[in-house]
Amino acid sequence: MEDGGRSIPTILIKFGELPGEINGEVKFDTRRHTKPVVSAPSKFPRKRVMKLKRQQVRLSVTPENNVGQAGAFGVGRNWGWASAGSSILAEFGTLHMEFVHLTYLTGNPAYYQKVMHIRKLLAKMDRPNGLYPNYLNPRTGRWGQHHTSVGGLGDSFYEYLLKAWLMSDKTDAEARKTYDDAIEAIERHLIRKSNGGLTFIGEWKNGHLERKMGHLACFAGGMFALGADGSPDDKAGHYLQLGAEIAHTCHESYDRTVLKLGPEAFKFDSGLEAVAVRQNEKYYILRPEVIETYWYMWRFTHDPKYRQWGWEAAQAIDKYCRVSGGFSGVKDVYSSNPTYDDVQQSFFLAETLKYLYLLFSSDDLMPLESWVFNTEAHPLPVLHLGNITLPGSEPAQR
Repeated sequence: MEDGGRSIPTILIKFGELPGEINGEVKFDTRRHTKPVVSAPSKFPRKRVMKLKRQQVRLSVTPENNVGQAGAFGVGRNWGWASAGSSILAEFGTLHMEFVHLTYLTGNPAYYQKVMHIRKLLAKMDRPNGLYPNYLNPRTGRWGQHHTSVGGLGDSFYEYLLKAWLMSDKTDAEARKTYDDAIEAIERHLIRKSNGGLTFIGEWKNGHLERKMGHLACFAGGMFALGADGSPDDKAGHYLQLGAEIAHTCHESYDRTVLKLGPEAFKFDSGLEAVAVRQNEKYYILRPEVIETYWYMWRFTHDPKYRQWGWEAAQAIDKYCRVSGGFSGVKDVYSSNPTYDDVQQSFFLAETLKYLYLLFSSDDLMPLESWVFNTEAHPLPVLHLGNITLPGSEPAQR
């Protein structure tokens, strides 16, 4: 727990002194990686220091002081990284779990109030076809481009609707209804079956469906399975089956490559089935979403094929991605002689390897009745809130 004479809490204090004008993408990545680290259920020393650090990181990396009509600014200053300076659905929609947990830990209702403010603003907005576009103008309170995706830019928003309900010990009925309404619209407008019988999730762009699925969207198989229990109209079996179909499709995207690793995106038209077409979509950067879905499907079905598929992926990663200094992404999964991108992504350790480990572990390791994983696979406890006042007038009691 020491580094060159300095304790980890001391190092984190220095780390928390982030500059005010940092790119929103960096803030988002910092927030989702570091908050759970200092909120994790560990026996970490110097608890008071860590509690202060959680709050300091929150103040440094969250856009709470820039909440306008609609949501949070995408950046500390507008660097134009998002379309027309928009905020991103998966950015301002991926705060709930961490902020609720901060209120629970600190007794400060401000964190909970902030995320509920975002939820209330979104609830008032019109949604085209019941869908949430990926871009939101924080100044006008209106949607930007009508681009909807369960993959990049949108993914964890939907994930957190469900997980807010689970984290509340299934008492947050508003979160559950919002999730159910959202996936009903997703099923109606984005989910299709290919000519070859593969179920996929496309992207809605400017009034039409693009028959392309991203690797990031493969997490949804696990999400559908995780949300099956509690579904309206006795649809639990339907959503568990939908999760299985998405898992199968994403496995096919791996199995149809030379390296047995999945491309960044794959198409379903012009006779193509789960295959990448563009060169800039043929890479694999150690992503976890497919293995994440295998794990959830294993937990809910114990079908041995999910462990078999996970082992195939683990072997391919070890064979084609291992380098002398760790692991690297590869630029073309359809090439028998792949080249490396020379990057080991942070999510490889946080998610990919963790989900592989969980896939081959017993169910009593991190039981889903007690733990909810955030979007970076950090476990947060289910909060049994019988004596907790979250909405804000009184501090939490512990």
